[in-house]
Amino acid sequence: MVRWLVIGGVAVLALTIYALVDLFVTASNRLRAFPKPVWIAIIVVLPLIGPALWLFIGKNRPGVQQKPVAPDDDPRFMGTLSESAEERIRRLEEELRALDDEDNSAGEKSDEHSDEGPDDQPGDSTPPTPPRA
Repeated sequence: MVRWLVIGGVAVLALTIYALVDLFVTASNRLRAFPKPVWIAIIVVLPLIGPALWLFIGKNRPGVQQKPVAPDDDPRFMGTLSESAEERIRRLEEELRALDDEDNSAGEKSDEHSDEGPDDQPGDSTPPTPPRA
């Protein structure tokens, strides 16, 4: 009976070591449910259940595509932005106002210079005559 307990203990220890090594070599973007420190605690505290949980549900399989995350839903991406959302919105609104002002002023200038006579129709397809030398 003692022999079976020793064999079982060695098997559980080997499974725990295998799960920990597998956890350490797994990329962080493949983890599911918890970050690495939590998985370490689960594997160590729950001797047989923890390694089994890690091996079956702890990471995404290589062939399985993870649902893409929009950049504004990813806190790591949002942390890389140097300006706050309010500052960015304010800056973009100013840029839009400047573009609108440019378009309005350009539209007024083109209206001033459009002195087409009654014979000059926009649909006329007569080519201009080349200059003679």
